[in-house]
Amino acid sequence: MTLSQAQTTVDNWIRTHGVRYFSELTNTAILMEEVGEVARIMARKYGDQSMKPSDEGKELADELADVLFVLVCLANQTGINLEEAFQKNLEKKTARDQDRHKNNPKLNG
Repeated sequence: MTLSQAQTTVDNWIRTHGVRYFSELTNTAILMEEVGEVARIMARKYGDQSMKPSDEGKELADELADVLFVLVCLANQTGINLEEAFQKNLEKKTARDQDRHKNNPKLNG
C-alpha cells in the first residue's frame, strides 16, 4: 500500500465507520497518546524498565500502526499529500546529510 492509498483507505474508513474526523487538535492529542504507548513498549522491551501486568498483550506493531493511522488522519485533515511530503523530506535529508553520518566518528567507531 502506498502512502496515497493509505490516505484514501483511512478517509474511507473514517467516512464509513468513524462518522467524521475528530478535530485537528484532538487528533494531535491522540497522536501524542499513541506515541507515548510506543515509548512505553520501547522502554520496557528495549530499555531498562520492567514489564507491568498491564503491559501484557501490547504489541509494538499495533501501536506503531495506531500512530500511522492518526498521522494519516492529520494529513488528510490538513490537505497534505504524505507521499509528496515524504519524498521532499527524503530529498532534503539527502542533500543536507549526504556526508554527515559517514563522517560521524560516533557511528563509525
